[in-house]
Amino acid sequence: MISKKLIALFICSFIFASNNAQKRLRDYGIEIGVIPTGELNAITDVSGVKVGHTTKCLGDSIRTGVTAILPHSENIFQQKVPAAVFVGNGFGKLAGSTQVNELGNIETPIVLTNTLNVATAMDALIKYTLRQDGNEDVRSVNAIVGETNDGYLNDIRGQHITTNDIFSAIENSSETNVQEGSIGAGTGTVSFGYKGGIGTASRKLPESLGGYTVGVIVQSNFGGVLQVAGINVGKELGNFAFSNQLLNNVDGSCMIVVATDAPLDHRNLNRLAKRAFLGIAKTGGIVSNGSGDYVIAFSTAEEVRIPYNTPQLMTWQTVSNDHMSPIFMAAIEATEEAILNALFKSKTTVGKNGRTIEALPVSKVLKILKKHQVIKN
Repeated sequence: MISKKLIALFICSFIFASNNAQKRLRDYGIEIGVIPTGELNAITDVSGVKVGHTTKCLGDSIRTGVTAILPHSENIFQQKVPAAVFVGNGFGKLAGSTQVNELGNIETPIVLTNTLNVATAMDALIKYTLRQDGNEDVRSVNAIVGETNDGYLNDIRGQHITTNDIFSAIENSSETNVQEGSIGAGTGTVSFGYKGGIGTASRKLPESLGGYTVGVIVQSNFGGVLQVAGINVGKELGNFAFSNQLLNNVDGSCMIVVATDAPLDHRNLNRLAKRAFLGIAKTGGIVSNGSGDYVIAFSTAEEVRIPYNTPQLMTWQTVSNDHMSPIFMAAIEATEEAILNALFKSKTTVGKNGRTIEALPVSKVLKILKKHQVIKN
């Protein structure tokens, strides 16, 4: 007899391997928007940004994880980055958001996890920051932790994320990480009634528009009527919000993190975050009552960093209002594509109580898109 533990291990290994084997949106000839992507088409195209994951797929009911985003590799508390948070729908637990919008900066890595492990992630970020060289006299740390609820597939009440899981995601982060699908904080998520997950994308503006890069990573766990490249795919698949009252993951949440190397201040980062939120709408998301939908935007430009021991007066150059529109457009396109990448890269997952969430039926989606001439071949 094969033990349940071995079966579960096989399932988890299969999911992870399948994620790696799955193709991204552009691999099928589906292009979102008009702005070119960065080299990796990921948030890590923004120089210095690092991403790390911890995936917990254990037994027959633990399907959760951690995703960490680092704005740069130095001591973030000592070299804070300008940032802003936009709240699309506030049914969520984005820890640290009020200080970000009050002071206009971020001083820790950003961690994404599940709803009931926000406190664990905050504690880990505080410990991580206090232990860093140069922070010996620090007495206040504003940990940034976002979440979505993965309780349909995951034993969320078990609170299985540990401090070491957070440390691992941070310590294993890299500037080339483009892993997507059912990994990290996206291990147990659901989108549009299909398996959701982590997705990422980027845009690179031409030099005539500043030459800036905008990168996005999402933790996709929300519902609506799926649209791909403007086509109402959810309707044609017969799987959309309220089409099935018994199993319809309309609520859930979406965390969006936007990075750019454009030198932006808090005010224009707030404006950028608002535009990125439009990417949810372009995928057919409805920002339902129980969905916590947030955008965190930050700039990595060294000239706008905020040192811990600030002088009385500070001056810097930032992008003017009249030159923001191309950056807005880049964020919208990258967010839309990141959400779709999360869907295309995720695989069918079996979780708590034998519940199963099917992967997006890519072959059916491709037929629909070919019918509407989105894909030519």
